[in-house]
Amino acid sequence: MDELDFSEDIAALRSTFADIRSVVGVESLEAQIADLSEQAGVPDLWDDTEKAQRVTSALSHRQAELAKITSIASRLDDLEIMVQLANEEQDASAAADARAELTSIQKLLGELEVQTLLNGEWDAHPAVITIRAGAGGVDAADFAEMLQRMYLRWAEQHKYPATVMDTSYAEEAGIKSTTFEIDAPYAFGTLSVEAGTHRLVRMSPFNSAGKRQTSFAAVEVIPLIEEAGAIEVPESDIRVDVFRSSGPGGQSVNTTDSAVRLTHLPTGLVVSMQNEKSQIQNRAAAMRVLQSRLLILQREQEAAAKKELAGVITASWGDQMRSYVLAPYQMVKDLRTDYEVNNPSNVFDGDLDGFINAGIKWRKRDQSE
Repeated sequence: MDELDFSEDIAALRSTFADIRSVVGVESLEAQIADLSEQAGVPDLWDDTEKAQRVTSALSHRQAELAKITSIASRLDDLEIMVQLANEEQDASAAADARAELTSIQKLLGELEVQTLLNGEWDAHPAVITIRAGAGGVDAADFAEMLQRMYLRWAEQHKYPATVMDTSYAEEAGIKSTTFEIDAPYAFGTLSVEAGTHRLVRMSPFNSAGKRQTSFAAVEVIPLIEEAGAIEVPESDIRVDVFRSSGPGGQSVNTTDSAVRLTHLPTGLVVSMQNEKSQIQNRAAAMRVLQSRLLILQREQEAAAKKELAGVITASWGDQMRSYVLAPYQMVKDLRTDYEVNNPSNVFDGDLDGFINAGIKWRKRDQSE
């Protein structure tokens, strides 16, 4: 067996790890955990359920982030020992384990390095994703459902909690729209690069002639913002509609008017929720998302006004950001970053990290120019 020599690789990883620790601010993270732990230990914490959930969720996220960072130092030490033992014993199996561990650490540090680029105002927040079928008829509705599954599979692979909050089903197949939350550290910063128009080209399964069909779906990503509670929404500005939940069942689904649709009359923003069995819970969840959207809209309008005053008008980079081609060839390509793969089935099964990481790096470069 050839002797393993990972000294240069490990030295490079230690250097990258030191940079990540510096940017993340481990001491600050530990201070946040201590503060949140103190808040979580208050005896009457659960008297306010919403606040308790925010505190415990934030604590869990920070602890997971710190654990991921602190584990790397010991894994690097262990890797050096694995290499030493594999060389001393000339053990091919141990050498294979060492190579696998090196690859695993490199992947983890790569993910953390990308995360250090997520320093936007709301990047650390959970994400609320809304997907709407666009042009393309039944194929577009089917495509929207394919995208929903893609993102939920991505969340599942990363062990991120995901909750479908509302789904409007199309008549023949697929969905008209869906809204779901991914509650994980930096979910918004990570997934915000997925916002925009997605395009699918394939031989339509809904066309008897088997013709090639192009269809579109729009993906919206917003952060779920605690600060949104400070946005006052007068009751007179809201129209509330209640209706029966639709879609696959379960107890209480389709039997009571528990689903809620809020329409913000001044802006026309509409938010629907049907995930909870209680109308009160659905209304509270819908109001939280509506407030987040209103806060984002307010900030966007302020930013647009500043740009106009400065005489700078730029087009959004969000339009038609990715193409999924299933016929006449197989390819998924991001039109902003030029990142592409030739295995659409893996992408639709949640293999999105390459696209997301390329998008985050592209956005950072674009912002610095």
